[in-house]
Amino acid sequence: MLKNRSFVGLLLAELVSLTGSSMTFVALPWFVLVTTGSTARMGWVLAAELLPVGLFGLPAGTVVARLGAKRTMLVSDAARGPLMAVIPILWWTHHLSFAALLAIAFAVGIFAAPYFSSSRLIIPEVVGEDERLVAQGNAILGGGNMITQIAGPVLAGVLIAATSPATVLVVDGATYVFSFLTIAAVVRAGRRVDETPESKGVLAGLRFLFRDSLLGPVMAVAVVLNFTAQGLIIGVQGLAYFRYDQSAHVAGFLFGAFGIGALLGSIVAQQVAQKADLLKLVAVSIVAMPLPLWLLGISMPWAAAMVVIAAFAFFTPLVNAPMIGILTMRTPASLRPKVMTAVMTLSSVAGPLGFLAAGESLRFISVTTLFLFVAAGMTALALLFAAVVLRNRAAPDVVAVPDVAHG
Repeated sequence: MLKNRSFVGLLLAELVSLTGSSMTFVALPWFVLVTTGSTARMGWVLAAELLPVGLFGLPAGTVVARLGAKRTMLVSDAARGPLMAVIPILWWTHHLSFAALLAIAFAVGIFAAPYFSSSRLIIPEVVGEDERLVAQGNAILGGGNMITQIAGPVLAGVLIAATSPATVLVVDGATYVFSFLTIAAVVRAGRRVDETPESKGVLAGLRFLFRDSLLGPVMAVAVVLNFTAQGLIIGVQGLAYFRYDQSAHVAGFLFGAFGIGALLGSIVAQQVAQKADLLKLVAVSIVAMPLPLWLLGISMPWAAAMVVIAAFAFFTPLVNAPMIGILTMRTPASLRPKVMTAVMTLSSVAGPLGFLAAGESLRFISVTTLFLFVAAGMTALALLFAAVVLRNRAAPDVVAVPDVAHG
């Protein structure tokens, strides 16, 4: 697969672009936290960036189908680069209001759903129409993503301490430009999708999902699960700020631990996905995933917290890679853009509320208490998710589940 020029180009573009995004993932909320001292405002900014996924995710499926996956990725990169650069420019010229920051974060978020869905839809065109090859391709891209989640936060912590969070945002803007140029020059794929009677309409992807005896119940659980999971992002920022002496370095290392664990998990996923019962693998992994989070309710050195976070993250590729691969191959080609964006929309629709709830909660409860709530909620919902999967596993027409552990 790594001899495939288009696949390598796609992988390289994602490595650079997602490294920048991982840096911003630490730098932007940290910027809000240190300039305002408000966890609530930090939650608002994160919510503003995620909200467009829920609002525009479904219409994005039509856009992806008409433009094709490659053109959609190019448009998304071309828009997000300049938008990201606006924040530091306004900050350095003393014109950055909180309202303007929310507006820019919202504008950047508009392109998240079409880009992510396109980056996964393009894989069958690059590697071929085989569910295990698609799952393997997703695992490799997921592994690359995890490398960026190691390097990005650590680099962000170093750059924030040496310069400022605004500098990190400039770097992120430059990575979008690199991604645009690489995809335009190297990737040979991304055709338009011809419309069929069943793929007509903005809601075609939702109809496909909810008519399926497995996917409908799973997506209902996914909405609540992702609402709960956003507390983890707020909580890790809170750990670095409140428990570990407001250290940007520690924030970078804690978020880097997500990448370390998930990189190890993706290596395992590449091998296991070739021969395992994929539904059973997903069910077991999603139940194991939240169990380490219970330990974050205990005061510990930040290095120990890194190990706990890495243990949590190890299981995410074992959920995501097989689910995205099988979902892609389960769906008719004409419906894939709308189904993939529908999955992203449903998975993310409660995310903004999760950010807001967690940010507001830290005004009244401790970080320790927040992690206990997150661990309890994710454990209960993971058990429910696994029960739905295993109940349908024996059905002859069930071969896939969607990505609900993104992020």
